Amino acid sequence: MSRLKRVFSRAKYAAIGAAVGGALGGLLSRNAASTAAGVGGLVGAIVGEKRVDVGTLVDGVKDRKPEADVVSRSEN
Repeated sequence: MSRLKRVFSRAKYAAIGAAVGGALGGLLSRNAASTAAGVGGLVGAIVGEKRVDVGTLVDGVKDRKPEADVVSRSEN
């Protein structure tokens, strides 16, 4: 499941990055639009890859209970 989630996240952010890059580059010229779309897609794919990794890490930390709270409650 994690691999599939990573693939879809990467694709989503790559598409968003390509669209934004193409739009911004299109303000200058056609050549700039295609170059900016390619760069935006690459940056979007990298962001999508990292975002899933960070989200998984945050979920793991949320699920853990601090040991200090467990110890202090049992001592009282």
